Amino acid sequence: MVDIMEIDGCKAVIRYDPVLGRFRGEFVGLSGGADFYAADIETLREEGRISLRVFLD
Repeated sequence: MVDIMEIDGCKAVIRYDPVLGRFRGEFVGLSGGADFYAADIETLREEGRISLRVFLD
């Protein structure tokens, strides 16, 4: 399953990894990689904001 989540104006592809038992997000359209992981959607959004902030700094 692949879904899209928008975080602070940037889109991220979201997948569930059954091996890890976690969600994985990866921003698309950036000039590099920025990914993030979490066990639930609310935390995934928070981790995405942190990952994006670090990437853009």
